Amino acid sequence: MPNSIYRVTELVGTSTQSWEDAAKQAVEAAAKSLNNLRVAEVTKLDMKVEDGKVIAYRARVSLSFKYEGH
Repeated sequence: MPNSIYRVTELVGTSTQSWEDAAKQAVEAAAKSLNNLRVAEVTKLDMKVEDGKVIAYRARVSLSFKYEGH
């Protein structure tokens, strides 16, 4: 098996439903323009709050994909 190189990029997904849905949104959006996605790692979770109420969940996701330029 030849050596491979992977690139890592970070995205933030948002959802009004859950952190899981926010992470899913980030991965699905990335998959539209990045080929060979390999791993998605949730690195941070937070919430957007307005007037004392949670209005959105946010998931910071590190995505790795095979680097084609090697």
